[in-house]
Amino acid sequence: MQTRKLGFTDLHLTEIGFGAWALGGDGWAFGWGPQDDTESIAAIRKALDLGVNWIDTAAIYGHGHSETVVAKAVEGIRDEVIIATKCSIVWDEKGETSCNLTAKSIMRECEDSLRRLNTDRIDLYQIHWPNDPDNMEEGWDAIGQLIKDGKIRYGGVSNFRVSQLEQCQPKHPIASIQPPYSMLRRSYELDGEFDFCRKNNVGIVAYSPIQCGLLTDNFDINRVAESDWRRKADEFKSPNLEINLDFAQELKTIAQKYEKSVAQLALAWVLRLNVMTSAIVGARRPSQIEETVGGAGWKIEKEDLDKMEELLENRVNVIKKKDGYLV
Repeated sequence: MQTRKLGFTDLHLTEIGFGAWALGGDGWAFGWGPQDDTESIAAIRKALDLGVNWIDTAAIYGHGHSETVVAKAVEGIRDEVIIATKCSIVWDEKGETSCNLTAKSIMRECEDSLRRLNTDRIDLYQIHWPNDPDNMEEGWDAIGQLIKDGKIRYGGVSNFRVSQLEQCQPKHPIASIQPPYSMLRRSYELDGEFDFCRKNNVGIVAYSPIQCGLLTDNFDINRVAESDWRRKADEFKSPNLEINLDFAQELKTIAQKYEKSVAQLALAWVLRLNVMTSAIVGARRPSQIEETVGGAGWKIEKEDLDKMEELLENRVNVIKKKDGYLV
C-alpha cells in the first residue's frame, strides 16, 4: 500500500489507517455495541497483513479497553507499527466524562496509555478535543514536554478549528490534525483548516471517511445494536437517514464503473486531496478491512468527481426542504 508523509515528520503513513474506536466495546457513552476482543485482534492483524502500517486509538475508547486490545494485537511486532492515540477526555468512577487539558492530567494520561499499550513511546499523541479552552495552551505545552522526555515522538490535535490551531502552532509545531471528514461532512475543507495545514506543513488524518457506515452499499440501522451510539445520532434519524441512504445508492453507479464498492469510492474521494495524509477506517472484523483497503491506490476521474458534487448539492437541497439535519 502506498504511503504519504505526515506533515513535517519522518512518519510515512499508509493511505488507509486502522481505526480502533469500535474496539473499545460496549458500556460507555460512544460505544458501538458489544465487541469480541478475539475478532478485534484478528481485524487488526488482517489490516497489517494487507499492508496497513498504522493504528489510531484513544484512551476514551472503552475507557482504556481499545488501547489494551491494540497492545495485544501488535505484541511481538510493536516496532513495525505506527501507533497513534489521544488524550484530554477523561472519565470518573461513574463513567462520566470531561475534558481536561491541564499539564498534570496530560502527563498522567500519557503514562496510563503507555502502560495499556505496553510500549515505551507513542508515535503520535493527539489532543482529542479542545473543550477545555482555559487550559489549552498548558495542555499543548505538556505535549511538547512529553516529546522532550522521549515518551512521544510527535504531537497532534483532533477536532481543532483554525483559531485553536493558530493559538497552538507558535508554541511548537503541530504534526497533524485529525478532523471528521467525508462527503457528508466537509466543514474542515471549506472553513480554512485544510488551508492552514497546507501553509504550515501539518498532516491530515481524516476520521469517519465513510461516515460511520452510512457511505456503504447496504447500511441497515436495524442491524445496529441498541447500545450503539449511532442510534441517537442525528445523521441516523429520519429524515436524514433515508436521505443519506438514498445518496449512497446514487453513488453505486459511479462505484461500479471502477468495480469498487461505495465505501471504497468514499475513501478514494477523501484521498483525492494532496493535503490528505491518510483516511482512518474502523473495522470490527477482518472482512471489513479487507474491503476498505481497496479505497486506496486509485483515482476518481474528474467527470465522476463533478457528478458526485452534483449529487452532494442535491442532497443538501433535499435536507433543507425536509428540515433535516445539515452538517
